[in-house]
Amino acid sequence: MPVEMRMWRIDGQNPKPLTPSALPTESELHQFLRQDPSLLGTALLVIGSEVITPYGKRLDLLAIDADGNLHVLELKRDLTPREVVAQVLDYGSWVSTLSRDDVIDIAEKYLDQSFEASFEEVFGGAPPDELNGELQLTVVASGLDASSERIVTYLRGFGVPINAVFFTYIEDDNRRYLARSWLTASDDRAPSNIAKSTSKRAAWNGLDWYVSFGGERSWDDARHFGFVSAGGGKFYSQTIRALPAGARIWVYIPQTGYVGVGTVVAPAVRFSEAQVVVSGTPVLLANQPLTGSYAHPGAETDDDDEWVVPVRWIHTVPQAEAYQEKGLFANQNSACKLRQEFTLERLAQHFDVQGEGE
Repeated sequence: MPVEMRMWRIDGQNPKPLTPSALPTESELHQFLRQDPSLLGTALLVIGSEVITPYGKRLDLLAIDADGNLHVLELKRDLTPREVVAQVLDYGSWVSTLSRDDVIDIAEKYLDQSFEASFEEVFGGAPPDELNGELQLTVVASGLDASSERIVTYLRGFGVPINAVFFTYIEDDNRRYLARSWLTASDDRAPSNIAKSTSKRAAWNGLDWYVSFGGERSWDDARHFGFVSAGGGKFYSQTIRALPAGARIWVYIPQTGYVGVGTVVAPAVRFSEAQVVVSGTPVLLANQPLTGSYAHPGAETDDDDEWVVPVRWIHTVPQAEAYQEKGLFANQNSACKLRQEFTLERLAQHFDVQGEGE
């Protein structure tokens, strides 16, 4: 049996019990979890809602955790014990077969930005190369009958990764509260017999960085004069300034693809001070015939200015020949460490770059 959840309000010296109420609708609970899946007690990114399976049914919520494992969240609604358990197991049997590309395809149909960017925002890093290494099935309910509890507990004893979570809804003086309890503590879960091996996030190799180069800037300028740049706000300028000399950068144009790889020659400097070499002579970049726009009128601080990083290109292609493939890392940071092995392997093959440096 799950731990009973009771709440009291302290009025002076007298505790007043708060009486649980029925949720207005289970669809409202669905929306709560869709907006904030951390209600389940762990960081999750919802990557699908009402996901249509190949069998014509709709999976309530599909989420992913920091290790790339998938979570099937299914509301009990008005189903019988056998129906709710059979349904979540049916969904689990399908979800367990999803490949990396399948997962990303589902996510990008639901999310309002790329899967990589959403994952980075929630978990603070790139997703692991292997997605769907393990699976967790969760029945979400305001209450569960004894028969359902017995079935769930029995299945868990055989290593099936299933659990049930209960939400108690309370109203008090025009305020609403949700309280959560689990049928079985998560650390009691037996190892899953149907789960695949877990894959943790790869360690950074200490060399490779991702750079986003877009906006009003010109890739033709960057290729010709040997630089990348970013600025116009703290979010953009601080990350580009973090690029160290000797770093290998892979340049991505938003909504387009990867266009080049090169080595950082020196730390970032303000655009007004940046120099490039033309015919063997160092000259100010700002004085060259540039087609892009790099000025930020009214910039008063370092964060507001444009910062330029000089680069020795290893291999570049015109923007029209940018390389894009589903699952390649991409996010909104001007620069960040690139640790995703899938992306590094694909980029190295495409741009014919081998080894740890040039």
